[in-house]
Amino acid sequence: MERIILASGSPRRKELLEQIGVTFEIYKAEGEEKITSAVPAEAVKELSLQKAQEVAEKCSGDVIIGADTVVAVQGKILGKPKDRADAIRMLELLQGRDHEVITGVAVILRRSGRLIRFAETTLVRVYPMTRGQIERYVDSGEPMDKAGAYGIQGRFAAYVAGIEGDYNNVVGLPVGRLYQELRTEGMDLNL
Repeated sequence: MERIILASGSPRRKELLEQIGVTFEIYKAEGEEKITSAVPAEAVKELSLQKAQEVAEKCSGDVIIGADTVVAVQGKILGKPKDRADAIRMLELLQGRDHEVITGVAVILRRSGRLIRFAETTLVRVYPMTRGQIERYVDSGEPMDKAGAYGIQGRFAAYVAGIEGDYNNVVGLPVGRLYQELRTEGMDLNL
């Protein structure tokens, strides 16, 4: 049996892997994230690889999964908000319009020496929001540890007009695509 390591402390990524029946361990990447690309899909692939490589250097897992998610509006990357004002700013940018949620995934396969890297993009439409709605949502505390300052699986669901693409990608990990990519490498993730 392969020893699978998730290089993330995200409770949402943990839940998504558990949802599809994967047996894995968590070893959180703690290093400083360095983005060298302004292209959102390239940036998340870069960050996910940094996480996977950091954890691969510290543990002996057979399969190391790194992931990173950003929100992009008009090509501009929105990460996690720094503070309340930053969260309000982000939500004002997103309300009443479409944006992309992009998750980069990097998987190091130690036995074969292979590396799988991809970025999954989902389009999200947000209903118009008043300043009061934005402030109440931010004051709930929910957006503070999430890219783009919202969690689609939480209270923010009231403002989601629709999505095109993978819902799980917006939550934090496109598990369907991850499973399919690993299947092409001959792995079934213990399902």
